[in-house]
Amino acid sequence: MASSFVDKARISIHAGKGGDGAVAFHREKYIAAGGPDGGDGGRGGNIVFRVDDNMSTLMDFRYKRKYVAGNGANGQGKRCYGKDGESLIIKVPRGTVIRDTQTGAVMYDMSTGEDWIAAKGGRGGWGNMHFATPTRQVPRFAKPGLPGESHDITLELKLLADVGLVGFPNVGKSTLLSVLSKAHPKIANYHLPPCSPIWAWSMWTRAPPS
Repeated sequence: MASSFVDKARISIHAGKGGDGAVAFHREKYIAAGGPDGGDGGRGGNIVFRVDDNMSTLMDFRYKRKYVAGNGANGQGKRCYGKDGESLIIKVPRGTVIRDTQTGAVMYDMSTGEDWIAAKGGRGGWGNMHFATPTRQVPRFAKPGLPGESHDITLELKLLADVGLVGFPNVGKSTLLSVLSKAHPKIANYHLPPCSPIWAWSMWTRAPPS
């Protein structure tokens, strides 16, 4: 039966795009030509990693590989700003190391319990109310929102020994380990010299709190 323990996973994360600025003009009774009043677009949502002490493996990331935050809403007339995009919270076990897949560099170590923003959402675009000047009183353009950050990352769960097999050579440590796990240690009848030090095999399990 295959083990459900997963200690490494590769995923793709995409922060939200910023909303576009609006092109709009003030409209009111008895005012023939109102000035520009297009509002700004909302900011895109962030990708945030959070420690969950109830998790012990990265198995969930085996089935879902792409994570996308919400986009910011576009601006509207009457200087109404677009709503910010919803940030996406990704929960991981304590002790998860986040690496850049391309370079292998460590981006963050999720051992402290603090949230970490892995990808920032794009800024919202400016509405046309920002572009009015004495010589350009009717700007018919606005600024589009910026794309959010995106990364291909690798999650690695740090492993520390929770169980150890300790004893002199030739007492059956390797044999027992090969029966209890999928490990394949070299098993042989080693010579035991006088005052031989104690040897040890370790069975690696989950990542404990730092």
